[in-house]
Amino acid sequence: MKNSNRLIALLVPVISIVLAFAIGCIIVAALGASPLVALQSLWTGAFGNLRNLGTTLSRATPLIFTGLCACFAYRCGVFNLGGEGQFLMGSIAACVVATQSGITGTPGMLLCIVAGTLAGGLWALIPGVLKVCRGQNEMIISIMLNYVATLFMGVIYTNWLRDGSVPQTAAVPDETQLSRLFGLRVTWAFVIAVVVGLLVYYFLFNTSKGFQLRAVGLNMTAARFNGFAVTRYILVSFVVSGAIAGLGGSAELLGTQLRLINGYGDGYGFDGVAMALIAQLHPLATILVAIFFGALRVGSTTMQASTGVPTSVSDIIQALVIVFTVAGLAMVRLPQFRAFLDRLLRRKEAV
Repeated sequence: MKNSNRLIALLVPVISIVLAFAIGCIIVAALGASPLVALQSLWTGAFGNLRNLGTTLSRATPLIFTGLCACFAYRCGVFNLGGEGQFLMGSIAACVVATQSGITGTPGMLLCIVAGTLAGGLWALIPGVLKVCRGQNEMIISIMLNYVATLFMGVIYTNWLRDGSVPQTAAVPDETQLSRLFGLRVTWAFVIAVVVGLLVYYFLFNTSKGFQLRAVGLNMTAARFNGFAVTRYILVSFVVSGAIAGLGGSAELLGTQLRLINGYGDGYGFDGVAMALIAQLHPLATILVAIFFGALRVGSTTMQASTGVPTSVSDIIQALVIVFTVAGLAMVRLPQFRAFLDRLLRRKEAV
């Protein structure tokens, strides 16, 4: 029965992707284009050559960070919906250090990354403290803090650190930027994201502290009666998840964005939550899901150029994958579905 549950949990995202693409193909056909050509163009645009692959991995990098942010917090049973704000605060801290400290090269780069990580962790600590000390709803507070971070960033690039007449900050010095991999658009930020994913996976599933954190997430009351420091784990989960997002923000700024500007970071936080849910809160699966969504976003441009199909079709496919996956996971947890599955397994064993 346990193996069957794992198989079903694995099949739900796969089936969701197939259904989403099937509906996407119907939409493409209704628009007068060939679904086969559209899919081929989508694949070519995302993975057709090394340049496209580098662009796909670059687009997936911030999604990996915010997805791991949500994944870590959710494993402890808390809902950190402030990944976008924590991501932005990490970018802000890195930008201030890079442009104002005068420290360049590797020391400046490391200082920016550390500052961004700390800023993200401290920003996430706010909803954690309010939840633990005042019993406040962490979802509402973390969402509101996203807007605070966005508006704070706006003050910085339009006023405090504005670069001349243009509403943006000065670019990160060349010596402080993360270098590109093999001359492609993807930078060392992607490598950092993968390493963070591996570390999160190792901590959650191969350490005693990770087991206790997951136990708190499964049942806080039972964990408290078994002597687990529930309050401490809640605070740690907020800080670590925020630090992951802040690290992502600093790495994205140093590697790809290079300056703060209007629209930077829009949607990264909620996209990360979607990545984590589709991956069923598994860190390694979150990385793969983020790359998949990055491929959809990059390949949609080539699809539009080849077939005339608007890139919004790719957005529809992404939305359908999220809807089908969440609905499917909710369905398989229903007692009626579990009873139906149990009857099927008994009949199979009887035969």
